[in-house]
Amino acid sequence: MRSIASRMSVMSGEGALSVFARAKELEAQGRSIIHLELGEPDFHPGSSVVESVTKALAEGKDRYCAVAGLPALREEIAHYLQRTRNLDVSAANVVIAPGCKAALFFAMMVLLEPGDEVLYPDPGFPGYPSITLGLGAVPVPFELSSRNHFQPDLTEITAKITRRARMLITNSPGNPTGTVYTDAVQRGLAELAVKHDLWVLSDEIYARIIYGGEYLSMLSYSGMKERTLIIDGFSKSFAMTGWRLGYTVAPPEVAPALALMAINTYTCVAEFTQYAAIDALRDREGTTPRMVAEFARRREQFVHDLNKSPGFRCEPPEGAFYAWVDIRGTGSSAEEVCRILLDDAGVAAIPGAAFGPSGKHFVRFSFASSVENLREAAARIMKVSAAWQRTLVAT
Repeated sequence: MRSIASRMSVMSGEGALSVFARAKELEAQGRSIIHLELGEPDFHPGSSVVESVTKALAEGKDRYCAVAGLPALREEIAHYLQRTRNLDVSAANVVIAPGCKAALFFAMMVLLEPGDEVLYPDPGFPGYPSITLGLGAVPVPFELSSRNHFQPDLTEITAKITRRARMLITNSPGNPTGTVYTDAVQRGLAELAVKHDLWVLSDEIYARIIYGGEYLSMLSYSGMKERTLIIDGFSKSFAMTGWRLGYTVAPPEVAPALALMAINTYTCVAEFTQYAAIDALRDREGTTPRMVAEFARRREQFVHDLNKSPGFRCEPPEGAFYAWVDIRGTGSSAEEVCRILLDDAGVAAIPGAAFGPSGKHFVRFSFASSVENLREAAARIMKVSAAWQRTLVAT
């Protein structure tokens, strides 16, 4: 009997997408649903970006192109990282991919052998352990705990590094917690990576969405240039989710291997979207700063409203656009809270366990939605909170 490859049995999906599917079913039945489950900005790219892609298509830029990406785009990414993160990178070390997930997958495939151990944040993006397992490697979670303000615990990570450790994944600002790693934490992580000769996969997709201070990339620390890969893209900071544009900045010996992966899989990323990406990076209209300023306004309002809901406790995130809510005060499980929110209130949110075992007492809301939607969601949440308040009284 023919069968599916065994690697598929250890890989997992994403909780956000399953909740989204259920929410769409309810919408099809005529229900009013406020979608706070997906990490998708409710903005669109600036008009100049749309004009750029239209112009590129009109000029016939819809052909095969350079495997690693248009040289002009790779140069622009190098300038962009210098301008926004004070990083000195070579365009030759930039490889364009069809989305950050693809960039993440191929980077891990290039660097990991079966049995290698990968340290990754828990709660965190579900793809980290899923891809690790699919490649025959071993995921080793380190906890992001509320008692440590969701910062990585260097002592815990040190204790979990064995001779089989191969890679450390960092994600700052982080999904789902919104944590921006402190300079002291990142410096400590860099020292551990050098000491134990680890590859560092720095997921920086939310790097432009921070609410104070200057962003510090893992690549900026001593000893990191030769071992760090930055994963970034256009979905979050430029509201280009459906364009499927990501990139990796890799050490010189790794970039050709990533290009070889491209040759054997997607060949190249669509030429016309890459021309538009150049315009997005230049951002002459100031689209990204305006979007981040609006997210900051929403964050302040929505976190305040959530903290008025009985049993909810939420620290304001330092980056990204997620509210990570501790629901232990409700006396109910996160799954039950999310069921009530969706079925009774029409508010779609994600149970925290979808991001790892350490998230089991939390619920993630995306505030990448309009102020009006967020206010209405908070009002609906307050109304149905009587359900778990009754549970508390009964117990």
